[in-house]
Amino acid sequence: MNRASRVLRRLAPRTLRGRLSLVALTTAALLMTILTVLFNAVMDRHLRHQADDELRNRAAAVATTVDTSGRRVRVLETVNDRLLDTNVWIYAGTRLLEKPPSATAGSPQDRAAGRLAARGGDGCATVRDHGRRPVRLCSRPVPGRRAGATVVTALDLTPYRSSADTLLVGSLLLDVVMLGCTYVLTRLSVGRALRPVRTMTDQAAQWSAVGSDERFGTADHPAELARLGTSLDALLDRIRTVLRHERQLTGELSHELRTPLTRIVMELDWWRARPRTEAETSAAQETIAEAARSMRTICDTLLDDARENALTPATAPGTTDVVPVLDGLLRRLDTPGRVRPALETRTAVLEAGVAPALLERILGPLLGNAARYARSRVTVSAWGVPGGVRIDVVDDGPGVPETFGDELFQPGRRADPGDGHDGAGLGLPLARRLARAVGGEVSHDPGHRPGARFTVSLPAG
Repeated sequence: MNRASRVLRRLAPRTLRGRLSLVALTTAALLMTILTVLFNAVMDRHLRHQADDELRNRAAAVATTVDTSGRRVRVLETVNDRLLDTNVWIYAGTRLLEKPPSATAGSPQDRAAGRLAARGGDGCATVRDHGRRPVRLCSRPVPGRRAGATVVTALDLTPYRSSADTLLVGSLLLDVVMLGCTYVLTRLSVGRALRPVRTMTDQAAQWSAVGSDERFGTADHPAELARLGTSLDALLDRIRTVLRHERQLTGELSHELRTPLTRIVMELDWWRARPRTEAETSAAQETIAEAARSMRTICDTLLDDARENALTPATAPGTTDVVPVLDGLLRRLDTPGRVRPALETRTAVLEAGVAPALLERILGPLLGNAARYARSRVTVSAWGVPGGVRIDVVDDGPGVPETFGDELFQPGRRADPGDGHDGAGLGLPLARRLARAVGGEVSHDPGHRPGARFTVSLPAG
Protein backbone atom coordinates (compact mmCIF):
# COMPACT_ATOMS: atom_id res chain seq x y z
CA MET A 1 0.00 0.00 0.00
CA ASN A 2 2.80 2.40 0.92
CA ARG A 3 4.67 1.50 -2.25
CA ALA A 4 1.60 2.16 -4.38
CA SER A 5 1.04 5.53 -2.69
CA ARG A 6 4.68 6.47 -3.29
CA VAL A 7 4.36 5.56 -6.96
CA LEU A 8 1.19 7.66 -7.26
CA ARG A 9 2.88 10.63 -5.60
CA ARG A 10 5.83 10.25 -7.96
CA LEU A 11 3.55 10.20 -10.98
CA ALA A 12 1.44 13.14 -9.80
CA PRO A 13 2.19 16.48 -11.53
CA ARG A 14 4.48 18.77 -9.53
CA THR A 15 3.14 22.07 -10.84
CA LEU A 16 -0.18 23.65 -9.99
CA ARG A 17 -0.97 24.00 -13.68
CA GLY A 18 -0.39 20.28 -14.20
CA ARG A 19 -2.53 19.34 -11.21
CA LEU A 20 -5.39 21.61 -12.24
CA SER A 21 -5.18 20.25 -15.79
CA LEU A 22 -5.28 16.70 -14.44
CA VAL A 23 -8.31 17.51 -12.27
CA ALA A 24 -10.10 19.10 -15.25
CA LEU A 25 -9.22 16.11 -17.45
CA THR A 26 -10.45 13.63 -14.85
CA THR A 27 -13.68 15.54 -14.32
CA ALA A 28 -14.29 15.85 -18.06
CA ALA A 29 -13.54 12.14 -18.56
CA LEU A 30 -16.01 11.16 -15.85
CA LEU A 31 -18.69 13.46 -17.27
CA MET A 32 -18.12 12.27 -20.84
CA THR A 33 -18.23 8.63 -19.74
CA ILE A 34 -21.60 9.16 -18.09
CA LEU A 35 -22.95 11.08 -21.09
CA THR A 36 -21.62 8.45 -23.52
CA VAL A 37 -23.24 5.61 -21.58
CA LEU A 38 -26.53 7.49 -21.38
CA PHE A 39 -26.43 8.48 -25.06
CA ASN A 40 -25.74 4.94 -26.25
CA ALA A 41 -28.37 3.48 -23.90
CA VAL A 42 -30.94 5.91 -25.28
CA MET A 43 -29.93 5.18 -28.89
CA ASP A 44 -30.06 1.42 -28.29
CA ARG A 45 -33.52 1.78 -26.82
CA HIS A 46 -34.59 3.96 -29.73
CA LEU A 47 -33.32 1.44 -32.30
CA ARG A 48 -35.07 -1.39 -30.49
CA HIS A 49 -38.31 0.57 -30.54
CA GLN A 50 -37.87 1.15 -34.27
CA ALA A 51 -37.44 -2.57 -34.79
CA ASP A 52 -40.53 -3.29 -32.67
CA ASP A 53 -42.58 -0.76 -34.63
CA GLU A 54 -41.54 -2.37 -37.92
CA LEU A 55 -42.43 -5.83 -36.58
CA ARG A 56 -45.85 -4.68 -35.37
CA ASN A 57 -46.59 -3.01 -38.71
CA ARG A 58 -45.71 -6.22 -40.55
CA ALA A 59 -47.83 -8.23 -38.09
CA ALA A 60 -50.76 -5.86 -38.69
CA ALA A 61 -50.35 -6.31 -42.48
CA VAL A 62 -50.24 -10.10 -42.12
CA ALA A 63 -53.25 -10.04 -39.77
CA THR A 64 -55.38 -8.70 -42.65
CA THR A 65 -54.82 -12.01 -44.47
CA VAL A 66 -56.07 -14.11 -41.55
CA ASP A 67 -59.80 -14.92 -41.54
CA THR A 68 -61.20 -15.58 -38.07
CA SER A 69 -64.88 -15.06 -38.92
CA GLY A 70 -65.71 -18.76 -39.13
CA ARG A 71 -65.28 -21.70 -36.88
CA ARG A 72 -61.79 -22.30 -38.17
CA VAL A 73 -58.96 -19.91 -38.81
CA ARG A 74 -58.08 -19.56 -42.49
CA VAL A 75 -55.10 -17.88 -44.10
CA LEU A 76 -56.07 -16.05 -47.26
CA GLU A 77 -53.78 -15.98 -50.26
CA THR A 78 -52.75 -12.52 -51.52
CA VAL A 79 -50.71 -11.07 -54.32
CA ASN A 80 -47.70 -10.31 -52.09
CA ASP A 81 -48.07 -13.57 -50.22
CA ARG A 82 -44.39 -14.51 -50.43
CA LEU A 83 -43.27 -11.11 -49.11
CA LEU A 84 -45.75 -11.22 -46.26
CA ASP A 85 -44.81 -14.80 -45.33
CA THR A 86 -41.11 -13.94 -44.84
CA ASN A 87 -40.21 -14.51 -41.16
CA VAL A 88 -43.89 -14.86 -40.17
CA TRP A 89 -45.55 -17.53 -38.01
CA ILE A 90 -49.35 -17.84 -37.82
CA TYR A 91 -50.93 -19.79 -34.98
CA ALA A 92 -54.52 -20.77 -34.29
CA GLY A 93 -54.34 -20.89 -30.53
CA THR A 94 -51.19 -22.95 -30.04
CA ARG A 95 -51.53 -24.82 -33.36
CA LEU A 96 -49.07 -23.69 -36.03
CA LEU A 97 -50.75 -22.83 -39.33
CA GLU A 98 -47.86 -21.31 -41.26
CA LYS A 99 -44.20 -20.60 -40.71
CA PRO A 100 -41.36 -19.15 -42.79
CA PRO A 101 -40.03 -21.49 -45.47
CA SER A 102 -36.49 -21.06 -44.11
CA ALA A 103 -37.46 -21.82 -40.50
CA THR A 104 -36.50 -25.25 -39.15
CA ALA A 105 -38.38 -27.04 -36.43
CA GLY A 106 -36.76 -26.63 -33.05
CA SER A 107 -34.74 -23.55 -34.02
CA PRO A 108 -34.45 -20.73 -31.45
CA GLN A 109 -36.78 -18.52 -33.51
CA ASP A 110 -39.33 -21.30 -33.85
CA ARG A 111 -39.36 -22.03 -30.13
CA ALA A 112 -39.57 -18.31 -29.26
CA ALA A 113 -42.52 -17.87 -31.68
CA GLY A 114 -44.32 -20.80 -30.04
CA ARG A 115 -43.84 -19.29 -26.60
CA LEU A 116 -45.18 -15.90 -27.71
CA ALA A 117 -48.23 -17.58 -29.33
CA ALA A 118 -48.90 -19.61 -26.18
CA ARG A 119 -48.65 -16.52 -24.04
CA GLY A 120 -51.17 -14.62 -26.13
CA GLY A 121 -51.53 -10.88 -26.49
CA ASP A 122 -48.90 -8.42 -27.67
CA GLY A 123 -45.36 -9.33 -26.71
CA CYS A 124 -41.76 -9.24 -27.91
CA ALA A 125 -38.61 -11.31 -27.28
CA THR A 126 -35.01 -11.38 -28.51
CA VAL A 127 -33.15 -14.59 -29.29
CA ARG A 128 -30.02 -15.60 -31.18
CA ASP A 129 -30.12 -17.90 -34.14
CA HIS A 130 -27.62 -20.65 -34.86
CA GLY A 131 -25.28 -18.04 -36.34
CA ARG A 132 -25.41 -16.08 -33.08
CA ARG A 133 -27.16 -13.20 -34.78
CA PRO A 134 -29.73 -11.33 -32.66
CA VAL A 135 -33.33 -11.79 -33.84
CA ARG A 136 -36.29 -9.85 -32.54
CA LEU A 137 -39.77 -11.42 -32.51
CA CYS A 138 -43.12 -9.72 -31.77
CA SER A 139 -46.61 -11.22 -31.57
CA ARG A 140 -50.00 -9.72 -32.48
CA PRO A 141 -53.34 -11.38 -31.64
CA VAL A 142 -56.08 -11.60 -34.28
CA PRO A 143 -59.42 -11.93 -32.44
CA GLY A 144 -62.41 -13.79 -33.87
CA ARG A 145 -65.98 -14.69 -32.93
CA ARG A 146 -65.28 -18.36 -32.36
CA ALA A 147 -61.58 -18.82 -32.96
CA GLY A 148 -58.62 -16.51 -32.60
CA ALA A 149 -55.18 -16.43 -34.18
CA THR A 150 -51.75 -15.04 -33.36
CA VAL A 151 -49.29 -13.56 -35.85
CA VAL A 152 -45.58 -13.63 -34.89
CA THR A 153 -43.06 -11.71 -36.99
CA ALA A 154 -39.26 -11.81 -36.77
CA LEU A 155 -36.55 -9.32 -37.72
CA ASP A 156 -32.76 -9.61 -37.85
CA LEU A 157 -31.29 -6.97 -35.49
CA THR A 158 -27.79 -7.08 -37.00
CA PRO A 159 -28.21 -3.79 -38.97
CA TYR A 160 -29.56 -2.06 -35.88
CA ARG A 161 -26.72 -3.37 -33.71
CA SER A 162 -24.26 -2.31 -36.38
CA SER A 163 -25.70 1.20 -36.24
CA ALA A 164 -25.47 1.18 -32.43
CA ASP A 165 -21.84 0.01 -32.57
CA THR A 166 -21.02 2.73 -35.09
CA LEU A 167 -22.57 5.33 -32.81
CA LEU A 168 -20.58 3.96 -29.85
CA VAL A 169 -17.27 4.10 -31.73
CA GLY A 170 -18.07 7.60 -33.00
CA SER A 171 -18.94 8.83 -29.51
CA LEU A 172 -15.73 7.32 -28.07
CA LEU A 173 -13.63 9.02 -30.76
CA LEU A 174 -15.42 12.28 -30.05
CA ASP A 175 -14.73 11.82 -26.31
CA VAL A 176 -11.02 11.33 -26.99
CA VAL A 177 -10.88 14.48 -29.13
CA MET A 178 -12.83 16.47 -26.53
CA LEU A 179 -10.59 15.26 -23.68
CA GLY A 180 -7.47 16.22 -25.62
CA CYS A 181 -8.87 19.67 -26.33
CA THR A 182 -9.95 20.02 -22.70
CA TYR A 183 -6.46 19.20 -21.43
CA VAL A 184 -4.70 21.56 -23.82
CA LEU A 185 -7.12 24.44 -23.26
CA THR A 186 -7.02 23.95 -19.49
CA ARG A 187 -3.21 24.09 -19.42
CA LEU A 188 -3.20 27.21 -21.56
CA SER A 189 -5.94 28.90 -19.52
CA VAL A 190 -4.43 28.00 -16.15
CA GLY A 191 -0.98 29.05 -17.31
CA ARG A 192 -2.33 32.41 -18.42
CA ALA A 193 -4.32 32.80 -15.19
CA LEU A 194 -1.27 31.97 -13.03
CA ARG A 195 1.06 34.30 -14.88
CA PRO A 196 0.18 37.29 -12.63
CA VAL A 197 0.70 35.08 -9.57
CA ARG A 198 4.20 34.19 -10.77
CA THR A 199 4.93 37.85 -11.40
CA MET A 200 3.65 38.82 -7.94
CA THR A 201 5.76 36.07 -6.35
CA ASP A 202 8.94 37.32 -8.05
CA GLN A 203 8.17 40.90 -7.03
CA ALA A 204 7.46 39.88 -3.43
CA ALA A 205 10.78 37.99 -3.25
CA GLN A 206 12.63 41.01 -4.64
CA TRP A 207 10.90 43.53 -2.36
CA SER A 208 11.31 41.41 0.77
CA ALA A 209 15.07 41.11 0.22
CA VAL A 210 15.61 44.87 0.34
CA GLY A 211 12.73 45.92 2.63
CA SER A 212 11.14 47.97 -0.14
CA ASP A 213 8.13 50.23 0.38
CA GLU A 214 6.51 48.91 -2.82
CA ARG A 215 3.18 47.16 -2.32
CA PHE A 216 0.69 45.36 -4.58
CA GLY A 217 -2.54 46.95 -3.38
CA THR A 218 -5.95 45.80 -4.60
CA ALA A 219 -6.61 48.13 -7.53
CA ASP A 220 -6.94 46.69 -11.05
CA HIS A 221 -6.80 43.09 -9.77
CA PRO A 222 -9.41 40.34 -9.83
CA ALA A 223 -10.89 39.44 -6.45
CA GLU A 224 -8.61 36.40 -5.98
CA LEU A 225 -5.44 38.30 -6.92
CA ALA A 226 -6.54 41.23 -4.76
CA ARG A 227 -6.79 38.90 -1.77
CA LEU A 228 -3.39 37.44 -2.62
CA GLY A 229 -1.95 40.94 -2.94
CA THR A 230 -3.38 41.87 0.45
CA SER A 231 -1.80 38.78 2.03
CA LEU A 232 1.56 39.48 0.38
CA ASP A 233 1.39 43.13 1.45
CA ALA A 234 0.79 42.04 5.04
CA LEU A 235 3.71 39.63 4.77
CA LEU A 236 5.96 42.34 3.35
CA ASP A 237 4.93 44.70 6.15
CA ARG A 238 5.78 42.01 8.65
CA ILE A 239 9.16 41.35 7.04
CA ARG A 240 9.91 45.06 7.02
CA THR A 241 8.93 45.28 10.69
CA VAL A 242 11.17 42.32 11.53
CA LEU A 243 14.08 43.93 9.67
CA ARG A 244 13.48 47.19 11.53
CA HIS A 245 13.37 45.39 14.87
CA GLU A 246 16.52 43.51 13.94
CA ARG A 247 18.36 46.74 13.31
CA GLN A 248 16.90 48.22 16.48
CA LEU A 249 17.91 45.15 18.49
CA THR A 250 21.45 45.33 17.14
CA GLY A 251 21.71 48.99 18.11
CA GLU A 252 20.25 48.44 21.57
CA LEU A 253 22.52 45.48 22.26
CA SER A 254 25.60 47.40 21.21
CA HIS A 255 24.50 50.37 23.33
CA GLU A 256 23.43 48.48 26.44
CA LEU A 257 26.32 46.03 26.51
CA ARG A 258 28.93 48.73 26.20
CA THR A 259 28.75 49.73 29.90
CA PRO A 260 29.16 46.25 31.49
CA LEU A 261 31.81 45.34 28.92
CA THR A 262 33.72 48.50 29.79
CA ARG A 263 33.55 47.58 33.49
CA ILE A 264 34.86 44.08 32.77
CA VAL A 265 37.75 45.43 30.63
CA MET A 266 38.64 48.05 33.25
CA GLU A 267 38.60 45.50 36.08
CA LEU A 268 40.81 43.14 34.09
CA ASP A 269 43.25 45.95 33.17
CA TRP A 270 43.35 47.09 36.81
CA TRP A 271 43.85 43.52 38.04
CA ARG A 272 46.73 42.91 35.59
CA ALA A 273 48.47 46.21 36.28
CA ARG A 274 50.22 44.92 39.41
CA PRO A 275 49.93 42.05 41.87
CA ARG A 276 46.76 42.23 43.94
CA THR A 277 45.86 40.98 47.35
CA GLU A 278 43.39 38.18 47.78
CA ALA A 279 40.69 40.63 48.88
CA GLU A 280 41.27 42.88 45.85
CA THR A 281 41.20 39.87 43.53
CA SER A 282 37.94 38.67 45.08
CA ALA A 283 36.44 42.15 44.71
CA ALA A 284 37.51 42.31 41.05
CA GLN A 285 36.02 38.89 40.38
CA GLU A 286 32.76 39.91 42.05
CA THR A 287 32.61 43.07 39.91
CA ILE A 288 33.26 41.07 36.73
CA ALA A 289 30.65 38.48 37.73
CA GLU A 290 28.09 41.23 38.43
CA ALA A 291 28.80 42.85 35.06
CA ALA A 292 28.41 39.46 33.33
CA ARG A 293 25.09 38.87 35.07
CA SER A 294 23.98 42.32 34.00
CA MET A 295 24.94 41.51 30.41
CA ARG A 296 22.96 38.28 30.51
CA THR A 297 19.91 40.05 31.90
CA ILE A 298 20.17 42.77 29.28
CA CYS A 299 20.45 40.19 26.50
CA ASP A 300 17.49 38.18 27.79
CA THR A 301 15.33 41.27 28.16
CA LEU A 302 16.15 42.70 24.74
CA LEU A 303 15.76 39.34 23.00
CA ASP A 304 12.40 38.72 24.67
CA ASP A 305 11.28 42.17 23.59
CA ALA A 306 12.49 41.50 20.06
CA ARG A 307 10.54 38.23 19.89
CA GLU A 308 7.37 39.90 21.14
CA ASN A 309 7.84 42.78 18.72
CA ALA A 310 8.18 40.29 15.87
CA LEU A 311 4.85 38.72 16.84
CA THR A 312 3.06 41.97 17.74
CA PRO A 313 4.65 44.92 15.94
CA ALA A 314 4.57 48.21 17.76
CA THR A 315 3.05 49.82 14.72
CA ALA A 316 0.12 47.40 14.64
CA PRO A 317 -3.12 49.38 14.27
CA GLY A 318 -6.22 48.65 16.26
CA THR A 319 -8.77 49.96 18.70
CA THR A 320 -8.98 48.77 22.29
CA ASP A 321 -11.52 49.15 25.05
CA VAL A 322 -9.13 50.22 27.80
CA VAL A 323 -11.19 49.29 30.87
CA PRO A 324 -11.33 45.48 30.29
CA VAL A 325 -7.60 45.41 29.52
CA LEU A 326 -6.78 47.28 32.74
CA ASP A 327 -9.08 45.03 34.72
CA GLY A 328 -7.37 41.93 33.32
CA LEU A 329 -3.89 43.29 34.03
CA LEU A 330 -4.77 44.05 37.64
CA ARG A 331 -6.26 40.60 38.15
CA ARG A 332 -3.07 38.99 36.85
CA LEU A 333 -0.76 41.40 38.69
CA ASP A 334 1.61 39.62 41.07
CA THR A 335 1.48 41.74 44.23
CA PRO A 336 2.55 41.03 47.81
CA GLY A 337 -0.24 40.19 50.22
CA ARG A 338 -0.19 43.65 51.79
CA VAL A 339 -0.66 45.50 48.47
CA ARG A 340 -4.16 46.01 47.07
CA PRO A 341 -4.63 47.02 43.42
CA ALA A 342 -7.55 49.29 42.51
CA LEU A 343 -9.03 50.53 39.22
CA GLU A 344 -10.72 53.92 38.92
CA THR A 345 -12.51 54.98 35.73
CA ARG A 346 -14.82 57.84 34.87
CA THR A 347 -16.63 56.03 32.05
CA ALA A 348 -17.58 52.44 31.33
CA VAL A 349 -16.31 52.54 27.71
CA LEU A 350 -12.96 54.12 26.95
CA GLU A 351 -11.31 53.38 23.60
CA ALA A 352 -7.66 53.90 22.72
CA GLY A 353 -6.19 53.72 19.24
CA VAL A 354 -3.79 50.83 19.94
CA ALA A 355 -4.00 47.05 19.82
CA PRO A 356 -4.82 45.25 23.10
CA ALA A 357 -1.49 43.39 23.18
CA LEU A 358 0.42 46.65 22.69
CA LEU A 359 -1.51 48.34 25.51
CA GLU A 360 -0.60 45.48 27.84
CA ARG A 361 3.08 45.74 26.85
CA ILE A 362 3.10 49.46 27.58
CA LEU A 363 1.40 49.16 30.97
CA GLY A 364 3.12 45.93 32.04
CA PRO A 365 6.44 47.48 33.23
CA LEU A 366 4.64 50.35 35.00
CA LEU A 367 2.35 48.02 36.91
CA GLY A 368 5.24 45.67 37.69
CA ASN A 369 7.29 48.48 39.22
CA ALA A 370 4.30 49.83 41.14
CA ALA A 371 3.51 46.40 42.64
CA ARG A 372 7.17 45.86 43.51
CA TYR A 373 7.68 49.12 45.41
CA ALA A 374 4.18 49.88 46.77
CA ARG A 375 3.62 49.65 50.52
CA SER A 376 -0.14 49.03 50.56
CA ARG A 377 -1.88 50.24 47.40
CA VAL A 378 -1.58 50.47 43.63
CA THR A 379 -4.17 52.65 41.91
CA VAL A 380 -4.81 52.77 38.18
CA SER A 381 -6.97 55.64 36.89
CA ALA A 382 -8.18 56.01 33.30
CA TRP A 383 -10.22 58.73 31.63
CA GLY A 384 -10.63 60.43 28.30
CA VAL A 385 -9.01 63.69 27.29
CA PRO A 386 -9.49 65.67 24.07
CA GLY A 387 -8.12 63.51 21.25
CA GLY A 388 -6.79 60.78 23.49
CA VAL A 389 -6.81 58.62 26.60
CA ARG A 390 -4.89 59.14 29.83
CA ILE A 391 -3.93 56.38 32.26
CA ASP A 392 -2.24 57.05 35.64
CA VAL A 393 -0.40 54.33 37.56
CA VAL A 394 0.11 55.43 41.18
CA ASP A 395 1.73 53.63 44.11
CA ASP A 396 2.44 54.67 47.69
CA GLY A 397 6.02 53.41 47.78
CA PRO A 398 9.24 55.38 48.28
CA GLY A 399 8.98 57.02 44.86
CA VAL A 400 11.74 57.86 42.40
CA PRO A 401 14.84 59.57 43.91
CA GLU A 402 15.20 63.15 42.71
CA THR A 403 18.79 62.51 41.66
CA PHE A 404 17.66 59.69 39.40
CA GLY A 405 14.88 61.53 37.57
CA ASP A 406 17.00 62.38 34.52
CA GLU A 407 18.10 58.76 34.06
CA LEU A 408 14.70 57.16 34.70
CA PHE A 409 13.94 56.39 31.05
CA GLN A 410 17.49 55.63 29.95
CA PRO A 411 18.05 51.93 29.08
CA GLY A 412 20.08 49.96 31.59
CA ARG A 413 19.77 52.54 34.42
CA ARG A 414 18.47 51.58 37.84
CA ALA A 415 17.99 53.81 40.89
CA ASP A 416 19.22 51.17 43.35
CA PRO A 417 21.07 48.22 41.77
CA GLY A 418 21.35 46.58 45.19
CA ASP A 419 17.61 46.44 45.96
CA GLY A 420 17.43 42.69 45.30
CA HIS A 421 15.63 43.10 41.99
CA ASP A 422 17.38 41.42 39.03
CA GLY A 423 15.95 43.75 36.37
CA ALA A 424 18.12 45.35 33.73
CA GLY A 425 16.55 48.80 33.82
CA LEU A 426 14.90 48.37 30.44
CA GLY A 427 11.17 48.14 31.32
CA LEU A 428 10.42 51.86 31.47
CA PRO A 429 12.47 52.71 28.35
CA LEU A 430 10.67 49.99 26.41
CA ALA A 431 7.26 51.20 27.61
CA ARG A 432 8.06 54.75 26.49
CA ARG A 433 9.40 53.58 23.16
CA LEU A 434 6.28 51.53 22.41
CA ALA A 435 3.98 54.38 23.42
CA ARG A 436 5.82 56.85 21.23
CA ALA A 437 5.68 54.42 18.31
CA VAL A 438 1.87 54.84 18.23
CA GLY A 439 1.84 58.57 18.90
CA GLY A 440 1.61 58.37 22.71
CA GLU A 441 3.89 59.05 25.66
CA VAL A 442 4.93 57.67 29.04
CA SER A 443 5.98 60.26 31.62
CA HIS A 444 6.79 60.53 35.32
CA ASP A 445 5.40 63.19 37.67
CA PRO A 446 8.36 64.24 39.87
CA GLY A 447 6.13 66.40 42.07
CA HIS A 448 3.83 63.58 43.19
CA ARG A 449 4.18 62.68 46.87
CA PRO A 450 4.16 60.19 48.44
CA GLY A 451 5.08 57.36 46.10
CA ALA A 452 5.32 57.61 42.33
CA ARG A 453 2.91 58.45 39.53
CA PHE A 454 3.48 57.49 35.91
CA THR A 455 1.18 58.75 33.16
CA VAL A 456 0.47 56.99 29.87
CA SER A 457 -1.02 59.15 27.10
CA LEU A 458 -2.44 57.35 24.04
CA PRO A 459 -4.38 58.46 20.97
CA ALA A 460 -8.15 57.97 21.04
CA GLY A 461 -9.68 55.02 19.24
